[in-house]
Amino acid sequence: MSISWADSYVGQLRALAGDRTLMFVGARAVVRDNAGRVLLIQRSDNGHWALPAGAMELGESVADCAVREVREETGLRALRVSAFALYTGPDRTHTNMYGHTYQIFTTAFRVEDWDGDLAPVTDETTDAGFFPRDAFPSPLSASVPETLADLDVFEQTNRLILK
Repeated sequence: MSISWADSYVGQLRALAGDRTLMFVGARAVVRDNAGRVLLIQRSDNGHWALPAGAMELGESVADCAVREVREETGLRALRVSAFALYTGPDRTHTNMYGHTYQIFTTAFRVEDWDGDLAPVTDETTDAGFFPRDAFPSPLSASVPETLADLDVFEQTNRLILK
């Protein structure tokens, strides 16, 4: 069960900070099936197709955040995750559709093992599915091709991607 945005750490911090730019720590997860297809979710807030992702809550690790977000947005249980990229630079600052500005620090994880049944519709998604990389739905979040390209580099070099 997910908590409301207002009750989340970022929601509470936003209420206190007003319009100033906040740092946002989060996780993004790449889940693949046995055929190598990538799990994408259609976000309920903007309709874009994206990787499961979200903000870290107080009291959890960034890896726990990735596991929780996969569960909340897909119904699947991520059993093992490995970090492969960190996105931290000032170029990661953006203003969302609600007028809130964040500098985002995201850790991307590869889900090594998972189980469960996919729930296409959740509190945060309107659809979800596994797609071959040459047949992604649109509109596609810009983070998807970048993250997958970085995962390819990581899998070839075994070196953490830092951006």
